[in-house]
Amino acid sequence: MIGNDIVDLALARKESNWKRPGYLDKIFTQNEQLLIATAEHPDIMVWNLWSRKEAAYKIYNRATGVRGYFPLNLVCVYENTNSGSVLCNGYTYYTKTEIVKDKIHTVAVTDKMDFEMVLELDTEIKMVKKKGIPFLVEEKTNSLKPVSLSHHGRYSVLVGLK
Repeated sequence: MIGNDIVDLALARKESNWKRPGYLDKIFTQNEQLLIATAEHPDIMVWNLWSRKEAAYKIYNRATGVRGYFPLNLVCVYENTNSGSVLCNGYTYYTKTEIVKDKIHTVAVTDKMDFEMVLELDTEIKMVKKKGIPFLVEEKTNSLKPVSLSHHGRYSVLVGLK
């Protein structure tokens, strides 16, 4: 399975005041808050971790059918700026994060080998949603393939697996 999230950093800086009292406590574990506090660029770390949580949540929602807002249950295991994993209620999701200019994009998968099969797709491709979850219609077989759509500000991205 696959999930992804994208953050427009210019919009995030403009619309979010993550430094206000109590904000980080609602979203990030103590270990994640320590990563933010000690980062060279704390704002980038906030959105890096948030992007990982969101990408993993999309897989968790697809796999379990559970919808909700529970960012503290999505725990980032930070390896480095570009990779890590997210743990959620007994599940592990592996993440790859790319930071380019003014955006952060994270892809999450359930098996590390799936990173070799990730495809970025045209966001204009015909999709269907079932219970709010996007699928690509495979024309030859008329079957549904899981995809993940994310958009924020100036950016949108659609990813799937080969």
